[in-house]
Amino acid sequence: MSILKPKIDDGTLKVVSGQTTFEQAVTQGWKAENAQRRADTLLTGSYGTAALDGVLSPNDTLARAVLTSVKAAGKPLPIITGQDSEVESVKSILAGEQYSTINKDTRKLVEHAIVMVKDLQAGKTPEINDDKSYNNTVKTVPAFLLPPVIVTAANVKTAYLDDPVLGPLTK
Repeated sequence: MSILKPKIDDGTLKVVSGQTTFEQAVTQGWKAENAQRRADTLLTGSYGTAALDGVLSPNDTLARAVLTSVKAAGKPLPIITGQDSEVESVKSILAGEQYSTINKDTRKLVEHAIVMVKDLQAGKTPEINDDKSYNNTVKTVPAFLLPPVIVTAANVKTAYLDDPVLGPLTK
């Protein structure tokens, strides 16, 4: 929201529902049925006559739930984001429905986690590249972050080129 708020304040970005706080926008339990129900309510209320241009979704499952709601309402599909590179969302991107997902290659995450565990077992300090972002209110937990990849129709084939599960979907 810290990135979006200046655009909301200057009128570039309009949130027709007015729901901009975390408490208002959160999807309880990150459940698809809650996201779809909330989207149904927003579409019939705030967006009955207004256009819904975009939805920033915290993950692919919720993005697809919102798309289901939009389709049921007979509205044009908005630009909608997700993350996690779920199989159904990769298919949705290929079909021109979901705009994007974020790929965090779990194989690379596991590989690096193993390196970190081996370092700890050997008494070494594991390599970190973020010592500020993850404060759990007790301490700031050091982490090693791998770069995420934003995947759209433009790069979907190359983004999953060596992925044994998602790569074949793009052929």
